[in-house]
Amino acid sequence: MYYAFPLLAVLFWAGNTVVNKLTVGAIFPAEVGFYRWLFACILLTPFLLRSTLQARPVLKQYGGKIVVLSLLGMAVYQSLAYFAAPSTSATNMGIVLSLLPMMSLVMSVFMLGQHLTKGALVGAILSFVGVLWVMSAGNLANLIQEGINRGDVMMLVATLAYALYSTLLKKWQIPLPAMQLLYAQVMVAVVILLPLFLLSPRAGLNAANVPLVLYACVFASIAAPLTWMLGIKHLGPSRTAIFFNLIPILTALIAALVLDEALAGYHLLGGGLTLFGVLLSERWKQPLRQSVAVQQA
Repeated sequence: MYYAFPLLAVLFWAGNTVVNKLTVGAIFPAEVGFYRWLFACILLTPFLLRSTLQARPVLKQYGGKIVVLSLLGMAVYQSLAYFAAPSTSATNMGIVLSLLPMMSLVMSVFMLGQHLTKGALVGAILSFVGVLWVMSAGNLANLIQEGINRGDVMMLVATLAYALYSTLLKKWQIPLPAMQLLYAQVMVAVVILLPLFLLSPRAGLNAANVPLVLYACVFASIAAPLTWMLGIKHLGPSRTAIFFNLIPILTALIAALVLDEALAGYHLLGGGLTLFGVLLSERWKQPLRQSVAVQQA
C-alpha cells in the first residue's frame, strides 16, 4: 500500500512534464509559472499560515537559505521547464529530467562528503552519453554541426538547479516541518516570480489554460511533494528514490497518449542508457578508492 505514495508522486510529475508542453500557445511561460505558485499559496494559506508564522525565529534565522532554495527549486527549475517546452518534446524533457538523481549524487560527493563509488562514476558517464544520444537524435555528429537544442539546454540547466536544490536541502537541514518549509518556499516563489510576470506578455486566464495551471498547482506543486514525503516516511529515502527512475518512462507513455509523440529508436536507446546509468550508480556501492587499492595490491 505504501508503494502507492511514491508511485503517485512520479505519476503527477510525469503528467506535469506533458502539461508543460500543453501550455505552449495556451499561456505564456512567465504566467503559468507565477499563477502556479500563487494558487498553491492561496490553497495552502488556510492550513499553514498560522503554524508557519509561529516559527518566525526559525524563518528569520534561515531566511536567506529559504530564499535560495525557493529560487533554485521553484523559480529557476519550474520556470525554465515552461520556457523549454516550445523547443523540445515532452519525451526529451522526461529523459533529461532522469539525470536528476545522478546530478544529486555527484553534488553530494563534493558538498556532503559522500564517498565516490565506482557505480556513481560509471553510471554518470553512461547517463550523460544517453542524454547526449537523445539530444542529438541518435547522431552525435549533429551536436558538433548544429549544437544542442535550446529547449534541451534549458532542461539541463533546470535539472541541475533542482539537483542543487535537493543537495542544499539535505545539507542545511532547516528545522521546519516539511509542509511548513514547502509553504515558506511557495510564498517566496510568488514574490520572486512577480517581476517576471509583470514584465512578460500575458494571455490571461481562460477556459483553455486554467485546467493546465490548476494541474500544475494542485498535483505537481502540492500533491506530488506530499505523497513523495509520505513515501520517504513509510519506505525510507533509498527505496522511495528508486521510483524517480520511472519518470522518463511514464512521461513517454503519457506524451504518446496525450500529445501523439512517437517514440524513436534513439529515445529508447538513449533513455535506456540513461536509466541504466542511474540504476548502476544506486546499486553499485563499492567505494572508488577501495577498488583502486585492491587493484594496486
